[in-house]
Amino acid sequence: MAETAPIANNAPEIRKRILNMTDVDAAQRIALLVPELNRHNHLYHVAGTPSIDDRSYDLLYRELELLEDRFPGLTAEDSPTRRVGAQPVSGLSPFPHRTPMLSLSNAFSAEELEEFDQRISRFLGEDRPDTNTYGVEPKLDGIAAELLYIDGELVGVGTRGDGEVGEDVTHNAMHIRSIPKRLSGEALPTRLSVRGEIYFPLEGFEQMNRRRAAKGEKTFENPRNAAAGTMRQLDPRISASRPLTFTAHSLGEVEGADTPDNLSDQMALLDNWGLPVNPLNRVVTGVEQVIDAVEALNRMRDDLPYEIDGAVIKVDALALQQKLGFVTRSPRWAIAYKYPPPEVKTTLKSVGFQVGRTGAITPVAYLLPVRVGGVTVSRASLHNQDQIARLDLRTGAQVIIRRSGDVIPQVVRVDPDAMHAMRTPVCFPTHCPECQSELVQEEDKAVIRCPNNLACPAQLRAAVRHFASRIAMDIEGLGAKLVDQLVDLHLVKRLSDVYRLNFIQLATLDRMGSKSAHNLLGAIDKSRKKPLDRALVGLGIPEVGEATSRDLVRAFGSLQDIRQATQKELCNVDGIGEIVANHVFTFFRDEARWNEVEQLIELGVEFRVEAPSKEAPKSERFQGKTIVLTGTLSTLKRADAKKRLLAEGAKVTGSVSKKTDFLIVGTDAGSKLAKAQELGVTILTEQDLLDEWGSNL
Repeated sequence: MAETAPIANNAPEIRKRILNMTDVDAAQRIALLVPELNRHNHLYHVAGTPSIDDRSYDLLYRELELLEDRFPGLTAEDSPTRRVGAQPVSGLSPFPHRTPMLSLSNAFSAEELEEFDQRISRFLGEDRPDTNTYGVEPKLDGIAAELLYIDGELVGVGTRGDGEVGEDVTHNAMHIRSIPKRLSGEALPTRLSVRGEIYFPLEGFEQMNRRRAAKGEKTFENPRNAAAGTMRQLDPRISASRPLTFTAHSLGEVEGADTPDNLSDQMALLDNWGLPVNPLNRVVTGVEQVIDAVEALNRMRDDLPYEIDGAVIKVDALALQQKLGFVTRSPRWAIAYKYPPPEVKTTLKSVGFQVGRTGAITPVAYLLPVRVGGVTVSRASLHNQDQIARLDLRTGAQVIIRRSGDVIPQVVRVDPDAMHAMRTPVCFPTHCPECQSELVQEEDKAVIRCPNNLACPAQLRAAVRHFASRIAMDIEGLGAKLVDQLVDLHLVKRLSDVYRLNFIQLATLDRMGSKSAHNLLGAIDKSRKKPLDRALVGLGIPEVGEATSRDLVRAFGSLQDIRQATQKELCNVDGIGEIVANHVFTFFRDEARWNEVEQLIELGVEFRVEAPSKEAPKSERFQGKTIVLTGTLSTLKRADAKKRLLAEGAKVTGSVSKKTDFLIVGTDAGSKLAKAQELGVTILTEQDLLDEWGSNL
């Protein structure tokens, strides 16, 4: 057994000892600490069997940091400290996969699993075994990734992307402690690519959210999206501060080493090389055992320390996998069984009523905290007054809630008990909970609103946040917490007051100082020059978002012309119907709202109309076409693709309909793709765009 490093009692003792060390002493100590800490990392993050407590590990790690700080020339290549503190990258580079990373087809019932088994047997024909053997494993809910090792050293990590090319996220993956920077064992491959999932353990995710909440930062909605967002950060210090982990589920390619003939033994080999493999992976024979294994995983789902959304079933024999091959972009030899959204019972403590930017009153259910889908839930959405009545909601009632993917938990139904009829029904308020104005409901509309507009503090806070947002005036530094302070202190009573703020007012606010105040004033001043379409979005006209504002500017050309347009003229604009036209017409004829626009103009907001580009469109294919983008684009940024399409005269919308001409799909395309296929919409890939634009990008 290797010699272990003695642990100091405290940090001052460590510093004192290091001060008296020679270069030789330091080199010997580092040579002991580096493999010891790497071993403990493997035991904790991969094997799940830590052999020392967190404090002991932290003291050893701190000692190594201090030694490397004093003797920088002795820092080892495989030192665990080298995972942290790298410089940000300028952008995410392409990461090509020499062997494609394919997506899986889905099954939703035992009958579909039986059909899958029958297809396998039919396709294999005379080569089929008497009973098919499968690997069954949890389908982790994170971001798919490939690790690349050359001569045992980790040299690159990429996301799946479109299966052919992903994004290079090596700078972030180097901080994930469950990913070994060097493989262990003998006779390692000269080249090895390993596929798996990067994800958040649930406990780490909730601790991270608690820390963010304590700092006043926005919390993450769910672990999957948080993992994807973290891996795409340009600054690796962000990923280093977040407790991501990795589990391998397959090999991509191997050069310079022999590998077993079946998938389950390959996973055992990866484990021997120091890569984390899920201990719940099973090998089963026959479809009945597959169904049993899938159901067993579902039963333990809520007790797992990570989120799963299904199980993956794979033919175990690699020779049979090769015979089965692929269908389009999915292997014939594998399928993903998707579990239904989890539902749990809890107690309704109360119902709160939130006031939105347009005055809409949204009910929110406050619940006795309960774990659902691996996340602790204490709130759930209720759509409107009609849903409250339909559910017969009562304070203290037992309710069933559901959480599916990144959807906010919802109350599905009430589970009435003997006491239900005696409990107090939930009543929708008659007056605004913020300003006490009498609420109104339009005829034939479910939404109930506060009519007090920006005189209502809640609507003002939401309106200012929207005005300062990235899609509108993009005032960097004017975040939600600061907006709340400004409104609560009556420094901002209307949108135009943002441009009346001064240095003294800002510098004396909580969590603000001289530098922050100067930076914010600079951002406010810069926002005065935002183009007309962005300013229109910022005004908060109901139903007027990015696409509609561009349509209005393209049709009328100036703020005054938009204001003077009749309802009929507004309706004649392609993409604007009667409802939106009425909102725009009413907004600009409201005296108070127009006075506010005039105040903004007096304060220097230009409502500037950008001169049309002198550059001729590079393609006529998309001119006048309605286009929807969905999924993740690996080479182009969605914003850049959208901007280019708009420059070529296309209309880019957010939802698929019969009027949609093209759907452009990236990876992880969901319901929009299904709807487009149903409607017969022409579907293009990112590569189709690249081919169309060629070298003119």
